[in-house]
Amino acid sequence: MADDLKIAVASSVSSLRAQSTRMRVLSENLANATSTASTDGEDPYRRKIVSFKTELDRATGASLVRIQSISRDSSPFPLQHDPGHPAADKNGNVKMPNVNSLIELADMRESSRSYEASLQVVKQAREMISELVDLLRAK
Repeated sequence: MADDLKIAVASSVSSLRAQSTRMRVLSENLANATSTASTDGEDPYRRKIVSFKTELDRATGASLVRIQSISRDSSPFPLQHDPGHPAADKNGNVKMPNVNSLIELADMRESSRSYEASLQVVKQAREMISELVDLLRAK
């Protein structure tokens, strides 16, 4: 039983770390959703994407979640007509960041729920360990 709890906690802690990184990247995307270039020809903020991988922890036998990469989204930049903007091209169009706030918020909600679920596993494992210690004391 103790080994099973150890595996559950190790997996959950790795998930907490991964989701925390994902939340940080999503927050950065949202914060830069309107960050344009300062001059014509430059690109605005490019959305970042977090990719996960699974890794086996040989010491515990736990399947761990790791960050595989934080890459840049290669989707095109939407154009907005704003001739007075310093980054406007000759047609008066400004490249806007390829960040869709709705997608970022949906991803953030999913990440938050995953984080909460992993945290709940850690809490329950802690309670079970405490109960096991109490049982061993009673003998």
